This record gives sequence, C-alpha cells and structure tokens, in this order.
Amino acid sequence: MSPHVLILGGTTEARELAAALTVRPGFRVTTSLAGRVTRPGAVTGDVRIGGFGGAEGLADWLREERVDALVDATHPFAQAITANAARAAAATGVPSVVLRRPGWQPGPQDRWHLVDSLNEAADLLPRLGRRVFLTTGRLELAAFAHLTDLHFVVRSVELPEPPMPPHTEVLLARGPFTVADESALLYDHCIDVLVTKDSGGEATAAKLTAARELALPVVVVRRPSLPGGVTAVPDVAGVEAWLGLNLP
Repeated sequence: MSPHVLILGGTTEARELAAALTVRPGFRVTTSLAGRVTRPGAVTGDVRIGGFGGAEGLADWLREERVDALVDATHPFAQAITANAARAAAATGVPSVVLRRPGWQPGPQDRWHLVDSLNEAADLLPRLGRRVFLTTGRLELAAFAHLTDLHFVVRSVELPEPPMPPHTEVLLARGPFTVADESALLYDHCIDVLVTKDSGGEATAAKLTAARELALPVVVVRRPSLPGGVTAVPDVAGVEAWLGLNLP
C-alpha cells in the first residue's frame, strides 16, 4: 500500500511539498486546510477543508485514514495547530515533522524592535509613530483597538475581523510584493512605523527592505516556540530527506 502523507497546509511551502510528493510514484498525499481563507491557493493532490476537533480528533483521523507520516507545514504563528499535531502524533505513533521556513534576520541598518506579542507591539507604538502599517494578518487586531490617536493601514488577504482601531484603512492584497510596491505604499500613506510578525520567507519580506531604505522603525513579533521534542526542518528538501528516513 502507498504511504499516506498528511500535510497540514496553508503556506507556500505546504503547496510546494504537495506538488513535489504527488509527482513521486507510490505516495498518497492529503493536504488539510483550516478553511479560514475562502479562496486558498491551488493545491496538488487530495485536499480536505476544516478543523479536526483538536488533538484527539486529529489522532482519530490519522488512525482512520492510515496516515504513515504527518507534516506540519502551517504558518509559524499557528501555535495551537502545531501543539495539537505534536500531541496527535505522539498519541498515535505516527512519525511527524514540522516544516518551518527560517525567520528574518535584521541587518545593520534595520531599526527593529523585537517583542513577544501583539500586546507588546501595541504598547510600543505611541513612542514610535502615528501612522502605522500593520501586516500581522486579519485576526487579533483587538490588541490595537484602544489606540484611538493612531492611524492604521491594515493589509490582509481578506477583510479583518473586528474589533479594530477606530482609524483603520484596509488594503486587501496577496503577496508576493516587490520593494518598489512596498516603498510606494509606505510613501503614499505617510507611514512612519511598520508592525509585522516574523513570518519569514520571500513573499512578504520586501516591506522590510522598504522600511530599511526609508529608515523607518519596525516592530517585529517573535515566533512562538515549537513544542518540546518535535523535529523541524527549514524547507521542502528537508522534509523529503526526513520522509526517506522514516518511511519504508
């Protein structure tokens, strides 16, 4: 029977991995998407939409579908999903690996302010600027809702969920973005501070270069730590090598 690989997806790397594995003979590949985005990017292979019902539900699915390997290729900030995946793999004995692209690293000209949460980011903002480019996604904007004296430009793939700051302008867009695009956005909207999560990757890194060239401060939310004992690799090639070691 062909080995069944479950990919917890939603990222560029998850789509790349699914495409790489489906062209290999002898693999059955299923990608699971949380369903938070109404128009996700195209995915090769089988696709399921929606949650599993926590770690127990995922463990049941792994058993019922006879999954041979679990790859967590979710967003670096999908902390709950990653924790559930680790628990489900441990409960079922299914080999698992986390695919996490490397985080961004500041250069000598960057004016980064590293924080551990969106609430910490909000606390810093009044000291750094008045017009904020907020690129932390469409959820959890409540952390900034009390900042009534600041103007926010929020960019996300779909409409953000309230509550939001009272002075908020929403830009709907999907990366990748060029440095020229980001520089024009920062200039046109008179942005004087950028807030982002350390997502890593090239698709949304151009804003950091644009901010550096304009000498703007950047508030960067650090990634949450991975659960203890999990194996992590930085790219698709790392997953393929891991699968070669863990599948017959």
